[in-house]
Amino acid sequence: MKFTELGLDHDLLKAIARSGFEEATPIQAETIPLVLQGKDVIGQAQTGTGKTAAFGLPILQRIDRSRREVQALVISPTRELAIQTQEELYRLGRDKKINVQAVYGGADIRRQIKALAGHPQIVVGTPGRLLDHLNRHTLKLGELSTLVLDEADEMLDMGFIDDIESIVKTAPETRQTLLFSATMPAPIMKLTNTFMHDPITVKIKSKELTADTVDQYYVRAKDFEKFDVMTRLFDVQSPELALIFGRTKRRVDELTRGLKARGYKAEGIHGDLTQQKRMSVLRQFKSGELDFLVATDVAARGLDITGVTHVYNYDIPQDPDSYVHRVGRTGRAGKSGVSVTFVTPNEVDYLRTIEDLTKKRMMPLKPPTEQEAFLGQLSTGLETVKQAVEDDDTSKFEPMAESLLEEYTPLQLVAAYLKQVTPDDAKAVPVKITPERPLPNHNHRSNSKYRGRSSYRGNDRHDGGHGGRSNGYRGDGKRGFDRNRRDGKRTDRPSKRNYSHKD
Repeated sequence: MKFTELGLDHDLLKAIARSGFEEATPIQAETIPLVLQGKDVIGQAQTGTGKTAAFGLPILQRIDRSRREVQALVISPTRELAIQTQEELYRLGRDKKINVQAVYGGADIRRQIKALAGHPQIVVGTPGRLLDHLNRHTLKLGELSTLVLDEADEMLDMGFIDDIESIVKTAPETRQTLLFSATMPAPIMKLTNTFMHDPITVKIKSKELTADTVDQYYVRAKDFEKFDVMTRLFDVQSPELALIFGRTKRRVDELTRGLKARGYKAEGIHGDLTQQKRMSVLRQFKSGELDFLVATDVAARGLDITGVTHVYNYDIPQDPDSYVHRVGRTGRAGKSGVSVTFVTPNEVDYLRTIEDLTKKRMMPLKPPTEQEAFLGQLSTGLETVKQAVEDDDTSKFEPMAESLLEEYTPLQLVAAYLKQVTPDDAKAVPVKITPERPLPNHNHRSNSKYRGRSSYRGNDRHDGGHGGRSNGYRGDGKRGFDRNRRDGKRTDRPSKRNYSHKD
């Protein structure tokens, strides 16, 4: 369905056209008319399905620009999602000159107080910081028309339900309430009974919880083997842009250090980083300066990054719903993606529970052999040579090349050049990753608590604390694509590692 058929006004249609969109996604096509009618809506939609525009466009249309009160409030689980939502609402509402502000922890509250004093009509924020402003009386919701709970299941996981209830109590009973969530466990359904009035449900079929465009694999490996197996997979699969998920902050830090030691362009994000550092890392990843982003589940909530080709679950998620969110970062907009989940011997039941939830079986993937990894490295070297021949003006080097040909055979020279530009086996640089505490070893498939929602949370609220194919590998040799160029045109960036100088 086209956006022009949804009852949106000229200013919003102009903003949509400027963004290059014509066809609404299913969640947008079903939700926008309902929100415009003032209905309460429950939307089951994973990240990347366009739910921000699904609630944002009709909210922007219903804003009364002559009023200087907060008319819409969006509650988001993380700072990153709050910022991204604010940016998208600002972009879509630019022609309507609607004031949208974001408030979140880890930032100067005085600056936020000043921004709220500027009478925004839409506020986006994280639960803790919103509650802080309400207690300070720097945010008032007495004239609120629409309340949005975004990524509700994640806010449940992160322990924000009490904060949300406190926020909702300050809003008018007559408000419109919209709730969006990738999954709908029983506690979320209970919330809808408390906060909403005769809501209409827009639900994505369970088979679509993980996209059909994502090829999902698992690798059996012991904890101490996983890092070497993963980096060899990089050589074979050659991911263009990859997310790596670790269970704890310590794990993320160690994985990031290990990847850097082996020459990969990688950074990590978790809850202990400053807001400035987190945003800097995300900017680098989005711009293509990084090839790998390592993250905890909580730090990655709500990230909207285009072009992710691979997701690596270094640690299988404790909560099966988290798997949906992780895998949802790739295979977007009809493009193909790959997910690889590492499973230790005592985690097989967790794997099966995830498959029960998604109604999709993961395919087993054998760890690459040394020879397969070498062929992947060699393919990278070949791509570099081809790019150099096709793209560079080498005429000034020809006299020296002729003198070398008098001393060596063409075969010797080409082989030497290939050796120089082919990455070494990553395993040549030893990396030690500290083992994490194993997940509880029992049959989760018979555990009704786990089947609905994980009964084992650990320290999840705090990021886990510190406690075409060849040989079955997705990648098709697609090396040397610049993620600054989303059209997929080749550049001279064939490798994910810095290997131009060898000792």
